[in-house]
Amino acid sequence: MALQRPSRAYLAVPAHRARLVAKAAASGADAVFMDLEDAVPPAEKGVALGEAAGALSSLDWGNKRVTVRLNAVDSPFIAEEIRTLAALPRLDAVIVPKAERAGDIAAIAEQLRAAAPDRAAPVTLELLIETALGLVNVDTLAAAHDSVAALHLGVGDLAASLGARTSDIGISPDGYRHVGSAQSGYATAPLDLFAYPMMRLLVAARACGLRAIDGPCGAFRDARLTEASAQKAAAMGFDGKQVIHPDQIEPTLRAFTPSAEELAQARRVVEAMETAEAQGQGAVTLDGKMIDYANVRMARRIIGLGS
Repeated sequence: MALQRPSRAYLAVPAHRARLVAKAAASGADAVFMDLEDAVPPAEKGVALGEAAGALSSLDWGNKRVTVRLNAVDSPFIAEEIRTLAALPRLDAVIVPKAERAGDIAAIAEQLRAAAPDRAAPVTLELLIETALGLVNVDTLAAAHDSVAALHLGVGDLAASLGARTSDIGISPDGYRHVGSAQSGYATAPLDLFAYPMMRLLVAARACGLRAIDGPCGAFRDARLTEASAQKAAAMGFDGKQVIHPDQIEPTLRAFTPSAEELAQARRVVEAMETAEAQGQGAVTLDGKMIDYANVRMARRIIGLGS
C-alpha cells in the first residue's frame, strides 16, 4: 500500500491550470487532488492530463498526499489517463468520480496494476460517492477491491442526484417554512441534507478500514462557515474535508486538529483509567462522569490526532 499521508485539508485544483497546481503544491494543505473531470472543459482534457503528469514528475510536493481525479468510468478519456499516470511514482492515488458499481472499481484497480506492473507501491483508489445509486451501494463499493483506500462524499452532485432545491455546494437548503409570512407563527424546520449521507459513508468506510473525506463547503470566502462545516465533519469522525480554495486550508486544518483543552482532557481520561486499572477496577468516575475502556479508546484517538 502507498504511504498513508494525512488528508485533513484536501485541496482540489484544476489540472490544466499550471500556475494553480504549482501554488497547490506549495500550499499548507495535507493533500491535493489535480482534477481532470468537472473543473476541466472538454477541449482541455488532453492538456490537463499532460499538466498533471508533468506536475507529478517535476514539482516538489513535500509530504503531501497527491492524487488525481479521473474522468468518469464511461468517459472516452479514462483509459489514456490510467496509461499515462499509473507508473508515476509520486502519484499516491486516483479519485474515481461518481462511483456506483463495484465491478467498475475492480476493473479500474486491475487496469492500474496492469499499466504499471513493476511499481513498488500500487496506486490506491479513492471513491467519490456522489449519486443516490453510489450511496445505496457504498458498502459494496468500499469492499470492491483491496486497493480502495478512502471514500469521499461528493456533495454537489449528490444534491443534484437527490433533487435537492439548492444550488450551493455543501450547504443545506433553508428549512421548510409554512406558507405565509415570517409572522405567521410557524417556525422554520431545520434541514440537514447531508447528515444521513455523511454518516452512511462514514460507517461504510470504518467497516472496511478506509479513510472518510467530507465534501467541500462552496462558500470559500466565508472562513466561519468553512470552519463550522469542517468542525461538523471532524466531530462526526471524518479524517478530512475537501477544500476548493487556499483560503479554506487553515480553517479546515484547525477544525481537524484537537485543541490543547481537548488533548488535556483526553490525557486525563487515559491517566484516570490507568490508575483505576492498577487498583483492579474497570471503571472510574472523572468529573462526575463514569468512564471505562470505551472512553479510553475514544480519548486515545483524540491524542493520536494531535500527534
